[in-house]
Amino acid sequence: MTACAIESGTTGEDGTAPDRRTPADGAGGAPCAITADGAYAARLALDGESWFPERWTLDGPEPYAVPLPGNQPEEPGTEVQPMSDGRVLIRRPTAGRHVFSLLYPTGPDTGELLIGAVECPDGGAGLRLLPPAPCGEKAYALAVGRRSSTVWLVAGGAFGPEHVAEIPGRCSGGVWLDRAGRLLALDREVGGRTKTVVVDLERGGEVSPLLQIAAESDDRLVMADPDSGLLLIRSDAPSPGERRLGWGVLGSTLPVRFPESLRPPDCELTPFAIQPGQVLTPESCAVAVRVDGPMGRWIGVWRPDRRQVQHFPAPAGWLADAGLWSRDGVLQLPYTTGEMPCGVARVTAPWEERHGTAPTTPPIGTTGVTGVEGATGGPGVTEVTRATEVTGATGATEPAETTETTEPTESAEPTETARSAAPTEPAKAAEATEPAELTVPVVPVEAAEPAEPTEPGAPAPAPPAPSVPRPVPLREAPLGRL
Repeated sequence: MTACAIESGTTGEDGTAPDRRTPADGAGGAPCAITADGAYAARLALDGESWFPERWTLDGPEPYAVPLPGNQPEEPGTEVQPMSDGRVLIRRPTAGRHVFSLLYPTGPDTGELLIGAVECPDGGAGLRLLPPAPCGEKAYALAVGRRSSTVWLVAGGAFGPEHVAEIPGRCSGGVWLDRAGRLLALDREVGGRTKTVVVDLERGGEVSPLLQIAAESDDRLVMADPDSGLLLIRSDAPSPGERRLGWGVLGSTLPVRFPESLRPPDCELTPFAIQPGQVLTPESCAVAVRVDGPMGRWIGVWRPDRRQVQHFPAPAGWLADAGLWSRDGVLQLPYTTGEMPCGVARVTAPWEERHGTAPTTPPIGTTGVTGVEGATGGPGVTEVTRATEVTGATGATEPAETTETTEPTESAEPTETARSAAPTEPAKAAEATEPAELTVPVVPVEAAEPAEPTEPGAPAPAPPAPSVPRPVPLREAPLGRL
């Protein structure tokens, strides 16, 4: 692949904004991309039979959308991604290459700054945008060839698209592990097995293994929270032939756990948002999942220290897999309908005491998800303050889960890293009474040395120097030299 930088910029012609209609799905992947700070979102909207970019502003008193149509409709396969300064990156595939531009509103017009292009002479190569970088000032793309994969810096560089790293093998996924946008986790397929590796973008694309539960398993990283270190993992290690959803902690010596609550019958769970800001307490991070089942699609909310999944209907017109948590535990779900072209539904899950009974409020299907009740914060904002345990999308309550006391499945001493802190006491108690959780031990390479015994009357040893937090793989050697 080669990159072509284009230095000139163009501005669109005058014209009025087209009528907006709601497409069932966006083109080129997820229908809506949101910046890491939650300030902006971008998607492809529909005008008749034509697609055009649209930017949403989410950090104001109420959400609003700004259409960014170009001189011609967008083609299928086009991707958009918001930047932290309000501009929208767009990737347009053409014959043999991918062209990148930055779009921005200029009154009634759409300004367009051409960045450059990445050529794909290899017929088997495909290129897509990676999730928005945590800094919001850069954007990356992943090109997958027949024998290797390439990471490109497509926005935020000095001279157009820049080649960053080349990884042997075919890679998929893409999860950021830190707030600086330096460590990128990719799922690499080599020899018929998929394992997650980490690419250090500031060390010339240095690759280190991150996730290897078993030698013959396929292990993929689905999501990660840089603040708490919570990892959501999909692997067939506990049940060969079945990809199960589990969780672990970056830098922890505790095993990866696969709760039965994340394995509902006849349903598939897809995580799309993790609550940020829960430093050193990954067990208290709320996770939002999309639930696809025989009764349709709805929303689930789960926490590692609660085990059970709270279910509630998705708002009408929800942009599937789009959403973000606030630090205080409010889930924001963007949606669009004919009556509300730009709306955000806010949901707060009612976390009960561990193993407590389900809330006694009426089923969520009778309350204001669709905006009939509880609307606050102006047009386009729906406030939902309660959710309840349901067996599907019909609102029938689920009986409280019975538990029996068992011994903990694993005990391990924490490492010296900040993120390897053991779970809090309530979380340990919950684990001890939850028999339906499968744990897959992950053997750490390094173990803490036992403290040497001291003689009576000898002075107490000096406290150890504080260690610098750094990611530690769940099985392989540390990333090191951070």
